[in-house]
Amino acid sequence: MAERVVIAIPTYKRPRSLARLLDAIAGLRTDAEITVLVADNDAQQHQGFNLCGRLTPLYRWPLRAVMERDRGIAQARNRLVAEALKTDAQFIAMIDDDEWPDADWISAFLDAQRTTGADVLQGSILFIHEETGPKPVPDIRHPTGAADMLQGAGNLLICRRVLQDMAAPWFDTAFALTGGEDLDFFLRLKRAGYRFGWADEARAFGGVAPLRHDLGWIMKRAYSNGNSDMRVLLKHRPGPALIARESLKILGALLLSLPLALILGFSANHRRAPLAKICRAIGKLTAMAGAQYNEYAVVHGE
Repeated sequence: MAERVVIAIPTYKRPRSLARLLDAIAGLRTDAEITVLVADNDAQQHQGFNLCGRLTPLYRWPLRAVMERDRGIAQARNRLVAEALKTDAQFIAMIDDDEWPDADWISAFLDAQRTTGADVLQGSILFIHEETGPKPVPDIRHPTGAADMLQGAGNLLICRRVLQDMAAPWFDTAFALTGGEDLDFFLRLKRAGYRFGWADEARAFGGVAPLRHDLGWIMKRAYSNGNSDMRVLLKHRPGPALIARESLKILGALLLSLPLALILGFSANHRRAPLAKICRAIGKLTAMAGAQYNEYAVVHGE
């Protein structure tokens, strides 16, 4: 009997990217029974919701869109989980609206799940960019097999029982606009004893907007990641030893990266890495002081 999978997509003001994603999903090669669920988080224009309404009559798979009016990526993910659990699907696959999957995406995920027995799997994400030079966003990729920790909710396969056993909200809305809701989700699952896996062949692709080649964007993204990661860590009440270790890592990053950034200051490509490390460390420090950075208050891409 074919596995039943809900493909869950959060979207916000990216109708062109969502159309590309839905087109790729329509071309999947799989024997699974697929249902596609979209949660539009744009209560004003609801472009994603409207797009799905136009596509639904002729779309290859059952396609349904819902409006999630409470703003935030965690809120959109929670709505998707709640709606997916109303179906009889055995698995929920999550993919972001600025990504698109390989044709064998779902088949590769299901193969890896059967092989590893993992409760939650992440697929690799390969970023496509046209400009030369270092990638502003590195690929997220690991060999297929068991994994100690996962790296983001943009390309996931989750066994239904995992979400059924958790109390709502599945994703903490304190991270609605900052990011970090996925790391917090993974940490709670790990503490609960669920098994993680990686499926390298379950590949999704991400476009790299021209803005992401800009040094200013790279520095802001590093600051944001440091800020949200530290906020997640602090939420889970680390002991004094872990706080001391993190503080030493922050100090080391500042002491080592600052002179390196000065030395490489005239090289546009080589100065990126040390500057990003400095900004990430500063992001962690500001989180320890109680500040948060709402990166996802701004939309990148269309």
